[in-house]
Amino acid sequence: MEAWKTRTMVIGAILGGLVGLIAAYLLVQQSSQEKKAHITAGQGVQVGLGVLSVLRLISELGKNK
Repeated sequence: MEAWKTRTMVIGAILGGLVGLIAAYLLVQQSSQEKKAHITAGQGVQVGLGVLSVLRLISELGKNK
């Protein structure tokens, strides 16, 4: 694999991990105020669709128009 591909994969993995860590931190902070993490199925679907939208936007970055 070429060096730029490896570098891109590593940077993406690190950024993904950081975003996940921040999301978990925010969830823990919110739940510590309520003493319980309460996420509904609808909220889970919304988050999943949001992630898919972001991934679609990122995949469109490299396309020539």
